Amino acid sequence: MIARFAGFLYFLLIPLGVFGIIYVPSTLIVDGDITSTVSNIASNESLFRLSIAAALLAQLVNIAVVLFLYKILAPVSKTAARVMVLFSLLAVPIAMFNELNNGAVLLLLDDAGQSLAQVSLFLNLHEYGIQIAGIFFGLWLFPMGYLVFKSTFIPKVIGILLIIASIGYLADSFIFFLNPGFEPVISEFTFVGEAAMTFWLLIVGVNAKKWRERALESTTIKTV
Repeated sequence: MIARFAGFLYFLLIPLGVFGIIYVPSTLIVDGDITSTVSNIASNESLFRLSIAAALLAQLVNIAVVLFLYKILAPVSKTAARVMVLFSLLAVPIAMFNELNNGAVLLLLDDAGQSLAQVSLFLNLHEYGIQIAGIFFGLWLFPMGYLVFKSTFIPKVIGILLIIASIGYLADSFIFFLNPGFEPVISEFTFVGEAAMTFWLLIVGVNAKKWRERALESTTIKTV
């Protein structure tokens, strides 16, 4: 039951992330044309505000997801599970505070004397903030992948795919800072691990018998 609820929460991140981080920016922001971008945002302010709300809600869901995953994966290794939680929770405040940049864009739009350069600055800062948070969203997948791989109650291949997804997010973030003009997005090809983990938990759950065995084993080791 816990595994399926964790899968459901993880699944919620898909529409929230796609809407807030991908769909709205791709719809309203025109690369290299700040005048059209400002016009689009001003004409679709409600949509822009919804994207901010979706991004913030996604972070609240992220907190719940990692806490439920901790409960599921801690019997494998509490140390690795704690590292997973740490990396995920470090990303949350970065991502949430980053939405202040979009809030600043809205404030500038309300100012009749707003500067296009200022709007461009905050939109760019928002993109940088996403990439900084992306470092930690990549890092938390590595211990999760390790835990899944070492577990006996979730398929090992999902653990491998999660580690690959971790590398993809990290590569995207660091490539962005080294070469912002680099077009290919590696995580678009390596996200499969997260999707596999989400749908496995949501549809299949975990092998309850093997999970109980690992939980009992970890308890026994602790008391010896």
